Amino acid sequence: MVKGSLQFIGNATVLIRYNGFTLLTDPNFLRRGQRAYLGYGLTSPRLTDPAVRIEDLPPLDAVVLSHMHGGHWDRVAGRGLDKATPIITTTAAARRLRRRGFTRSVGLEEWRQHELRNQDGTIRITALPAKHAPGPAEALLPPVIGTMLEFCNQDERVELIIHISGDTLLDRRLDAIPRRFPDVDLALLHLGGARLLGSPPVTMDGEQGASWVDLINPHAVVPVHFNDYAVFSSPLDDFRHHIEQAGLADRVVYMERGETRELAPHHLVRH
Repeated sequence: MVKGSLQFIGNATVLIRYNGFTLLTDPNFLRRGQRAYLGYGLTSPRLTDPAVRIEDLPPLDAVVLSHMHGGHWDRVAGRGLDKATPIITTTAAARRLRRRGFTRSVGLEEWRQHELRNQDGTIRITALPAKHAPGPAEALLPPVIGTMLEFCNQDERVELIIHISGDTLLDRRLDAIPRRFPDVDLALLHLGGARLLGSPPVTMDGEQGASWVDLINPHAVVPVHFNDYAVFSSPLDDFRHHIEQAGLADRVVYMERGETRELAPHHLVRH
């Protein structure tokens, strides 16, 4: 039974509708040619247009924000989103957002949870460990979380589990995720091998992404966050090559910007 949908808007921005809830991830609505501010005077031009304009979004129950960075929360989002919308994010980002008028922002430490309820059920949102850069460079980037979304029906039974990796590298602190959540229905995987001023990658490249899929072991994977900005160094074909070598290609669903797939209990509907 189809109960929802997943629409890929661009970069890490995805619209998730399920069981009467509408969630938006990492809102990035800059147009092609506009620059995202990355901190320390660094910017990166956007190479693509988002598939949806911010003014055309449906009413949102919440935004799930992995971290406060220009390619994930931009000035268009800050101006265009309803300030009454709950933003579920890191504690550091929530403090900044509350100062900007998003007073219902919720900051979660690792493994902490927040629940949203409606007449049809509940979403349980759990903050997960993530590592945005190697070694000491991690301190130069905003704190980041992954998230697990558990959609429960009125009887509190879990119907659908979606994992959003967030901007992370493969790291030992992620090993606890599959121990706590061994049965993930769908994962949204942030790729791209982003580099800042020639730095080592601060997001997973194709090889790390394939290893991440092997670690998390989701039933289906949708790669996102791979070619929208000039800072990306690892194209989607890099991931495609490594995921095929790993024998996991049957897990991956490649979506074009603007494409929508149906969501049903325990799976993403493949057309």
